[in-house]
Amino acid sequence: MKPTPPGWPRSSSAICYERASEAIDWLCRAFGFEVKLKVPGENGSVVHSELTFGEAVFMVADLKPDKFPMRKAPSQAGGVNTQGIFVYVDDVEAHCARARAAGATIVVEPATTDYGEDYWSDRGYECVDLGGHHWWFAERVRTSPKQA
Repeated sequence: MKPTPPGWPRSSSAICYERASEAIDWLCRAFGFEVKLKVPGENGSVVHSELTFGEAVFMVADLKPDKFPMRKAPSQAGGVNTQGIFVYVDDVEAHCARARAAGATIVVEPATTDYGEDYWSDRGYECVDLGGHHWWFAERVRTSPKQA
């Protein structure tokens, strides 16, 4: 494979919100994301943004029904999410406490999932952000013998 563009991971996620500017501030406060780029649009909208968390990049913008009619916020689709966003963190307990303090709805409290001796074990939680998007955060607690 060819290398990715400088500063970009192999994969990133694009997430739309009804009020992206408010969501960006909240995502940074709740999850520890950092704003790398924020392109303003008309009437305080956000045309494009890039939020980083380690090497991950999340692109956040306001909905653009004229340009992307197939994209909806969960609030416009009966709460349905069409993607699951999973992020590894260093300290899942502290991360969960930070998200909770910022107003995230914790759907699944931190718990350990062990996939067996041949696999791995993660400790993670699930939450819902202010736009209705579900996020999963975890830390690896045991690697598999195959990964060692």
